Amino acid sequence: MTGRIPPDTQPAMTGPLVVPGDRLPDNAFQPVRPAYGSASLAEVLPSASAVLGVPGAADTLGLRERLDGVDRIAVLLVDGLGAYQLPVMHPYTPVLNELVTGSRTVTTGFPSTTPVSLVTVGTGAPPGAHGVLGFTTRRPDGRLLNHVHWNDDPDPAAWQPVPTRFELAEAAGVRATQVVRPEFEGSGLTVAAYRGAAFRSASEGAELADQMLEALAAGPSLVYGYHADLDKTGHLYGVDSRYWRMAAQGVDRLVDRLVHGLPPRSALLVIADHGQLNVPVESRYDMADDPALSDGVVTVAGEPRVRYLHAEPGATDDLIAAWRSVMGGDAWVMTRDEIIDGGWFGPVPAGHRSRVGDVVIVCQNRAVALASGWEPPPVGRLIAYHGSVTAAEMTVPLLIARA
Repeated sequence: MTGRIPPDTQPAMTGPLVVPGDRLPDNAFQPVRPAYGSASLAEVLPSASAVLGVPGAADTLGLRERLDGVDRIAVLLVDGLGAYQLPVMHPYTPVLNELVTGSRTVTTGFPSTTPVSLVTVGTGAPPGAHGVLGFTTRRPDGRLLNHVHWNDDPDPAAWQPVPTRFELAEAAGVRATQVVRPEFEGSGLTVAAYRGAAFRSASEGAELADQMLEALAAGPSLVYGYHADLDKTGHLYGVDSRYWRMAAQGVDRLVDRLVHGLPPRSALLVIADHGQLNVPVESRYDMADDPALSDGVVTVAGEPRVRYLHAEPGATDDLIAAWRSVMGGDAWVMTRDEIIDGGWFGPVPAGHRSRVGDVVIVCQNRAVALASGWEPPPVGRLIAYHGSVTAAEMTVPLLIARA
């Protein structure tokens, strides 16, 4: 099975959902806490920067032991490449399989979703500090901010105030480059996560690899690249579907091109922003099916695996009771203070606290909390989801290759 997914192949928006098995073991559903300060995505770029000699950067992950003598590092983030996906894709990814030997894992931040993780990587800071606290969050004026579809309102430098690791590298004389798809140039998320890095445009696959390698060859540098296909395919068709396997082969070809093209004194780190799990029809709870789940709700944010509910004054207790009654063991239902004080975001300054809902639904097992009528219908017809605290979602690989 080779080649790219046909561009005109899209799942039907009506009719029964087809949910394949994703081969996750039982331990993939155990909760995992973010390892901020020791082994999370927030430690990746600071550790790489330390190897490259950036002052003040700490090699918390101990990369120097493997990368002694390296003066240029490429970091490839493969969206959706959770550690629990690696055994599933093993038959299709011989190059990745070689890198897995001797590798390690780190955790994502919370929620385990793309915009949160990208900014956590780019800043080297936990989500509470950088303020990107969900796929969508409520703004102070009551409007909803989708961090993926974000231009310049609000100003990314104000909404996300932490300097990026690319800015710090450039200030120290280490060239920093980002290699991402052309449509991401100048977006709010790109500025929030990667500001300070020179922009290079590349599509997925060979062009991405070639642009990253060209930036490495120019001299000592920190180069970042982003690959989206695996995550998108998982959402649309499910982990271990036919098309997901094809996307996994595409990841392997990309990594193969990078590994075998590394110039002298360079290294490649392969990381991810989260894993994924497939959700059967019977595990989909929908706010539209029970008025008690939305009575008193003024804004719905987050995403199906971690839902933020902003409530009218006095409605919080009733909402908590209703959601606990409906979802039972399929969700933790918490207040804003409980989830923040529990340390899931890391320290959260006062100005960022209102971005979290009054009520937070943290889905467990294979459950999702849908919000029909509040968000686009295609969200409820995805096959694989992520965002919550299970090992399958929170545990991602840190694979290393060097020239």
